[in-house]
Amino acid sequence: MLLLPLLLKATLLRLASGSYHPFYNGFYYNHIMNDNDGQDKVDYFNGARLVVETSKDPVYSYSGANVTLPCHYHYEPDQGPKRKIRIKWSKLRDDYTKEQDVLVAIGKTYMAFGDFKGRAHIHQASRHEASLVISDVRLKDDGKYRCEVIDGLEDESDVVDLRLQGIVFPYQPPRGQYRLNFHEAEQVCQDQGAILASFNQLFQAWSEGLDWCNAGWLADGTVQYPIRLPRKPCGGVHLAPGIRSYGPRHRHLHRFDAFCFSSALKGEVFYLDRLAGMTLEEAKQSCQDAGAEIARVGQLYSAWKFLGLDRCNAGWLADGSVRYPIVTPRANCGPAEPGVRSFGFPSKGRFGVFCYRET
Repeated sequence: MLLLPLLLKATLLRLASGSYHPFYNGFYYNHIMNDNDGQDKVDYFNGARLVVETSKDPVYSYSGANVTLPCHYHYEPDQGPKRKIRIKWSKLRDDYTKEQDVLVAIGKTYMAFGDFKGRAHIHQASRHEASLVISDVRLKDDGKYRCEVIDGLEDESDVVDLRLQGIVFPYQPPRGQYRLNFHEAEQVCQDQGAILASFNQLFQAWSEGLDWCNAGWLADGTVQYPIRLPRKPCGGVHLAPGIRSYGPRHRHLHRFDAFCFSSALKGEVFYLDRLAGMTLEEAKQSCQDAGAEIARVGQLYSAWKFLGLDRCNAGWLADGSVRYPIVTPRANCGPAEPGVRSFGFPSKGRFGVFCYRET
């Protein structure tokens, strides 16, 4: 009885790799044969057209949630019950080339790969459904996904866009401006509960009002910055508003800031203070005493954007910076625009603290 599961697992692994076969499209086929006059001939075709459809609108989610990427298929003309079809989901790059395998399935047997192991499965509430369910959504799950359905030699697919609700924020380390190579930029974003932003995420942030005159790394290894109000130090006054680009840079040698992307929160950010303020170490302990942890920069930005956190009191964050979020600008609370204000990285001083607690 152990032989059948092992055979199924081996079959799925071959389906996922498949590079050994010249007709590879994610699954192994054995329906091409050669007749006597040397011409290729197909030994299976039923005359029905396979149609695959996904959502034309983006599917929105947030970090830590569960999400379903819809995918359905049908035949034209309609067909009765058929043998088991094969389903393959892949994550794509922005140019629609494949980034990674997500899942392959035959009937009710499926196998997920990489970061999606234990988090992805097929949802088949109806006979012609091939939807993908991703649990505990992660920041890197944001992007395009291809649903591919294979029935014999018929192979059709469609693409659905998963977008995480989030915010892009620029980040400089305590050492100052333009101190991060690409790999260091990746790490500082992760340390702040975020990831390096994609170009699409930066563009969306620019369309919503982000204007920042310091160049920063993006996830694709390019260096860019968003300008809403053209000015002399930021590419010149004669250039139209938009995303300024330095193009791809050397990931080890060149140094810039970072544009990080953080998603909506599963928990809450709240403020604690003492009459005399706190040092950074005292602030960390105060959050722990409250059953929380000191908030990271990405969490503060997310709370400001999605939870309306508005506090005209500066507080410590986990990276040693001191910041405060303003939704409704007012006197003595910084500039006239909403945003997260920064006091930088003070080496000494006493402030309140922003804490984060999952709910």
